[in-house]
Amino acid sequence: MSGKIVVVTGASSGFGKLTVLELARQGHIVVATMRDVDGRNSGVRDELIETAKADGNPLQVLEMDVADDASVQAAIDGLIAQHGRIDVLVNNAGLMPIGVTEAYTVADVERLFAVNVFGAIRTDRAVLPHMRAAGSGLLVQVTSLMGRFTIPFFGIYAASKFALEALAETYRYELSSFGVDSVIVEPGPFPSNLIASSPQPSDAGVLASYGDVAAIPRQIVDHSDQQFDPANPPRPQRVADAIARLVAATERRPLRTVVMPDGLDFGVQQINDAVAPIQHGVLTAMGMEKML
Repeated sequence: MSGKIVVVTGASSGFGKLTVLELARQGHIVVATMRDVDGRNSGVRDELIETAKADGNPLQVLEMDVADDASVQAAIDGLIAQHGRIDVLVNNAGLMPIGVTEAYTVADVERLFAVNVFGAIRTDRAVLPHMRAAGSGLLVQVTSLMGRFTIPFFGIYAASKFALEALAETYRYELSSFGVDSVIVEPGPFPSNLIASSPQPSDAGVLASYGDVAAIPRQIVDHSDQQFDPANPPRPQRVADAIARLVAATERRPLRTVVMPDGLDFGVQQINDAVAPIQHGVLTAMGMEKML
């Protein structure tokens, strides 16, 4: 397999960290991006580089803040100058707020969307001109099961993932004639640091007015690890493996890939299977079937 130039955002932990190591093991030239590589993330930077080196694989760690236009553009411009191309972009950076939806202010939601949605748009827009010019490329958007349904107290997070799903699917159609593919990975409930670092809502007055209901999100955060069987915990490596398979694929990739822990099924694959023919029918009725 010839190695591809792969950029992964949010690579300091969780799915991103596992993904860059897996892609490096498979022979790709991987660029792990994150914030503050010379500060709080210097340890994980060194760990990634040394782990990949021990396996005989090159891995580059690069400063990039997906919430900052200049940071994204400088990083992508530098990579193009260095490698001449970017074959794959994995948009993994994200936050998971858990709280009373009304208590998140507009500013709170803007900060979330700056990473979860606008961050993906920034990086997509930075790499797409180069992919279109090359006539090939792959965008991988890491969303969530909650890009297809929502539950109480996850409304702001789900809204951002619904938006990312729409963006990724639209890219799929519009970029098809340029040889650029866009796919979605929908992870289920795996252990991660997202819940523990959940951004809290700012409107204390609204929270107070919710009474006992306002305490439920904190209980979810505090007991999140108890949902997993300690003797057989879910393996987040499965998400990295799914992304690696999409990167390596030579045939038509599925638009959506659901990745669940063993023994769980929340019905998202059924949602995807049910919606696909409706979506295809709409585009066909509009005379856009060539974009499918």
